[in-house]
Amino acid sequence: MSSNVISIMSLLIRYSGHIFMVPLFMHRALVVSVIITVAMWPAVIPKSFGLPSKNDALLKKYHEIEKPLHEHTSGIPVFIESFDEGHVLCGNVYSIILHPFSNVKKALTDPANWCDISLLHLNIKACTFKKDENIQKITFYSGRKFYQPPEDAFVLEYQFQVIDSKSAYFKILLTADSGPMDTSDYRIELEAIPLKGHKTFIRLSYTYKYGLAAQTAMEGYFSTLGINKVGFSVIGQDKNNNPVYVSGTRGAIERNSVRYYFAIQAYLDTLNFPEADRFEQRAQLWYSLTDQFKVQLFELSRENYIRFKKLEQQNQLKLQDQINETAK
Repeated sequence: MSSNVISIMSLLIRYSGHIFMVPLFMHRALVVSVIITVAMWPAVIPKSFGLPSKNDALLKKYHEIEKPLHEHTSGIPVFIESFDEGHVLCGNVYSIILHPFSNVKKALTDPANWCDISLLHLNIKACTFKKDENIQKITFYSGRKFYQPPEDAFVLEYQFQVIDSKSAYFKILLTADSGPMDTSDYRIELEAIPLKGHKTFIRLSYTYKYGLAAQTAMEGYFSTLGINKVGFSVIGQDKNNNPVYVSGTRGAIERNSVRYYFAIQAYLDTLNFPEADRFEQRAQLWYSLTDQFKVQLFELSRENYIRFKKLEQQNQLKLQDQINETAK
C-alpha cells in the first residue's frame, strides 16, 4: 500500500435549495465492507500529518483552503486529505455547513443524534447509545449494503466524549480499542468553528490501525470485486484526458467520508420537518446527494435503499427501547 499523502480536490456538490468480528468464513466483500465502515468511526495520528486541534488552528486551516472551498458560488464545498502510511489509515474532511454554529453544536454534541446520522450510511444496520457509569457509549452495528438484522452485523462500541465546548468552538471524540480482524485504535474527531453568514466550518477526522490479516483481506477485495471502485481524488489522466481517480483503501476512505458528510448534512437540513417525517426525509435527501456521484457512490436503487433503511430504523428503535427499559 502506498504511503503517499493525498490532498483531494475541492468537491462541490450541487443540491437545489441547499448549499456521516465477522467470521473468516464469511464473504470477503462483507469482511472488507465492515472493516472500512467501522473505520469511519475511527489511532495514533502521525505528528507529521499536522492536524489542527484548536480553534485558532482550525481557523488557520480554513484560510489555507478557503479558495478551493469558495471557488464556486453554489453547492456544498468539501476538501479531503487522506493517507495510508505505516499500517495507519487516516482521512480528514473539511467542509462548510450552511447552518449556524449554535445549531450544529447542539445537534452534534448529543450522542443520540449520531445514531440518527450514522444509520443513513449503507453499511450501518443499527446504532444505539447509553450512559454507563457517567461514560457515554455508542454502539454501531455494521454489515453489508443490503438489509441485515442487527444480530447478523458486527458490533463495535465507542466511547463518546465532548472534549471541548466553547462559545466559538467544540470538539467531539469517539474511540474504540479494536475492530474486525486485526484492526485497532479507532478514533473519530469532529471539531467546528463559526463562520460569518451563519455558517460553520467543520473538520471530520478518522483513523485506525490495521494488521496483516486486514491488509490481506483489503488487497484481495480491491484486486477483485472492488477493482473498479474509486474515490474522489484525481491522481492523473488517461490517454483520452479523462480523470483517473484514486482507488484501493484511500478510495474507500474517501467514499465513506463523503457518505458520512452527507449524513450530517441530511440530518441538519431536515430538523425543521415534523419528527414523524424526519427519517424518511433524511434518507431521501441522503440518497439524492450521493446519487450525484454515481461513479464513486452508487450501490443501490433509491427504492431498495429507502426500503432497507426503514426496516433497519425499526430494528434500531427496538434495540434502543430495550436499552432504555433496562436503564429504568
